Amino acid sequence: MKHVRHFTPSLFLSLVHVCLVQANYAPYFFDNGARSTNGNMALLSLSEDTPVGTHVYTLNGTDPEGDPVTYGLAYEAGSRRYFSVDKNLGNVTLIEELDREKEDEIEVIVSISDGLSTVSEKVRILVMDANDESPEFINTPYIVQVPENAPSGSSIFKIEAVDKDTGSGGSITYFLQNIHANKFTIDRHSGVLRIKTGVTLDYEKSRTHFVVVVAKDGGGKLRGDNKVFSATTTVTVNVEDVQDTPPMFIGTPYYGYVYEDTLAGSEVLTVVALDGDRGKPNSIHYCIVNGSEGSFEISNTTGAISVIKSPNQLKKEVYELKVQASEVSQEDDISVYTFAVVTIRVVDLNNHPPTFYGENGPQNRFELTMYEHPPEGEILRGLKITVSDSDQGANAKFNLRLVGPGGIFRVVPQTVLNEAQVTIIVENSAAIDYEKFKVLAFKLLAIEVNTPEKFSSTADVVIRLLDTNDNIPKFSSDYYIARIPENSPGGSNVVAVTATDPDSGLWGEVKYSIYGTGADLFLIHPSTGIIYSQPWAILDAEMNSKYNFYVKAEDTDGKYSLAEVFITVLDVNDHSPEFNENIQEKTMIIGSPVKIEAIDQDAEEPNNIVDYSIMQADPANVFDIDRSTGEIKLKSYIHSLDTIHNITKNKDCIWSVVVQAKDRGSPSFSTTAVLKIDITEETLHKGPMAAFLMQTKDNPMKALGVLAGVVGIMVLITLMISTAMFWRNKRSNKITPVRRIIKKRQTPQSRTVRMEWLKFKRPSNAAEKFVVEDDAKSLHNENSNNNIQVVPVPPTAPLPPPPPALAPRGDVPEGHSSAHNALVSELKMKFEKKNAAIGEPHI
Repeated sequence: MKHVRHFTPSLFLSLVHVCLVQANYAPYFFDNGARSTNGNMALLSLSEDTPVGTHVYTLNGTDPEGDPVTYGLAYEAGSRRYFSVDKNLGNVTLIEELDREKEDEIEVIVSISDGLSTVSEKVRILVMDANDESPEFINTPYIVQVPENAPSGSSIFKIEAVDKDTGSGGSITYFLQNIHANKFTIDRHSGVLRIKTGVTLDYEKSRTHFVVVVAKDGGGKLRGDNKVFSATTTVTVNVEDVQDTPPMFIGTPYYGYVYEDTLAGSEVLTVVALDGDRGKPNSIHYCIVNGSEGSFEISNTTGAISVIKSPNQLKKEVYELKVQASEVSQEDDISVYTFAVVTIRVVDLNNHPPTFYGENGPQNRFELTMYEHPPEGEILRGLKITVSDSDQGANAKFNLRLVGPGGIFRVVPQTVLNEAQVTIIVENSAAIDYEKFKVLAFKLLAIEVNTPEKFSSTADVVIRLLDTNDNIPKFSSDYYIARIPENSPGGSNVVAVTATDPDSGLWGEVKYSIYGTGADLFLIHPSTGIIYSQPWAILDAEMNSKYNFYVKAEDTDGKYSLAEVFITVLDVNDHSPEFNENIQEKTMIIGSPVKIEAIDQDAEEPNNIVDYSIMQADPANVFDIDRSTGEIKLKSYIHSLDTIHNITKNKDCIWSVVVQAKDRGSPSFSTTAVLKIDITEETLHKGPMAAFLMQTKDNPMKALGVLAGVVGIMVLITLMISTAMFWRNKRSNKITPVRRIIKKRQTPQSRTVRMEWLKFKRPSNAAEKFVVEDDAKSLHNENSNNNIQVVPVPPTAPLPPPPPALAPRGDVPEGHSSAHNALVSELKMKFEKKNAAIGEPHI
């Protein structure tokens, strides 16, 4: 296409200008080959499983003048639009699902334009196969008729399946399910179904076989994965019957009887034979081969055998006829046959059945009354029974048996010829139980043995049992479990026990009693078995919550059984929590809690679980209490005594707190107590003594006891030392110069050591919490008179040593004074003994 520009001359000018014409070249696509992903889409191949929305190609071309180009796609009229294109970028996108089995080639008109010129090309896009189809069986359902005599290994049917895919995905192989239990096999490529080698079909055993055939393709790619598809179908193989089985007689062996009053021409019996091939049976033809001796004949069609002579003309007692049954084909040919033997016995007329007799003639009911559990082997002598058959020979032979509960009695004799006395003997004594059977009823049966009529007769035997005391009472359970609240009044019902004795009358009456260490608080009604508490009994779960004893059930003969009774006394909330004794005063060091404890004497939870709370405190914002443990501690913001002084004007830091201990029972009980809490800061004094003083501050009696113990130990040590010194000096006759007699002053001054108890002060310095005041500045040395000259005293008669004087409270310690007095007395006695031995005073 050419573009021409025209220049219009002026109205007054006639000049003609020659226009310059410039050529415009058309755009064109790049041809990058069939395997390229950009160009003109020529010979593009796409797999049919490409997802919709996939970018499958890029149209690519150029304009010789370098002008921008646009792209387009067009389709033939009536064709489906499979692709869309971005006109500027040329990106081609799949917008419709591909299916090679419906359309394996797609024609698209691609175009490129520079705005002036447009170039269009028709391209063909190949749709490649993916394995997206499953095999399909054709001409189903498969029903095959196979004669039962088809040879082993013969082919009976061909299964055909198709797969629309190409390549391996379209190839099909066949196989059977349950191949080992199958009578058939299949060719994996052709699908020909055959009877297995060495296997035959049998119409008489199985008329139909169901064969499951699986068709599987060769697999292939589908959306990136290797897929294998299969399909199944069922082949119904109907086995057709063929004539391959001989006939068979039904109801063998055959026996017939001819009696003395049988008429000639009477039917004796009928034999029946059927074709073994039930699918298409042939008719049966009967005949007697031998053994008849002209006395019997058979119907060729029905098999009825008749006697053709009168019984008195028959020369044998037993005839054995050989009867043949033959199949007659549709062409009236006898093909196969079989034989049966028919035994016919000629007998006299048996017209007398066995008959039972009592003491007064024929009788069909016999009764007896006896106690239960007779000894085994005992004869029921109260029964007088005779049985008789008036016939002669074999017709008079019959068997006897008891019909009824088995294994209890046996009858003697069991086989009778003509006549016998009937004896019934006990065989199982335990089964003859009054509690199980009040009455035992039997049928005494007499039945002929060797007669065709099998004549028989019966007589009723009724045995009424009398009871004996052969059972013991039996409880409904081996043990009984009962529960009773602890606040139940005396005489309350606890549990009812039940025992039964199946014996009758007085033997079945049960009397109850209880015994055992746990039965003291309980009674039992002797007739009803109701156990109740003693009228005076007070049940207390806190003292004893478990009782067990035995209950006895006894009949009038003293036979008894035992059961055990377990009684649990259920706890009732009947105790209030109680604080321990040392709750009145507690000392709290800041940072450490104090603990209170209350005990609830109830036996079980929740009655004995105690919760603690502060009911009243002034001020109310100083203490917290742990609800479960009873620990009382200061509020988290209190870290020193200064904080407490800012809260309250009470400068001695001793508070009275009303605490409550409350149990969780229903109804709930509670106890309150007033607790004095002395708050102090932690002392800087360390060591065992400081710890001991802090522990005993709330319990001064404990401190006093420990102090008394220490003083006692010191006195005991001093006495031991004095005794040892006394015995040592006793062995010597001289007084050691280091021991001197101490003469007490006439008017000794009172000397006391005053030590006050620890006073708790509240100075600002925590190190001054404990102050010990001692007013005695120093102790006077008791040996301060060692330098005084002692005036010798003339010896006198020896006197017993004076008893040691008890020092009053506040004087020198008791242990020190006692040791001093003992030493003076000892020295004085030795001195006097020595002077007496010399005989003159020693100055």
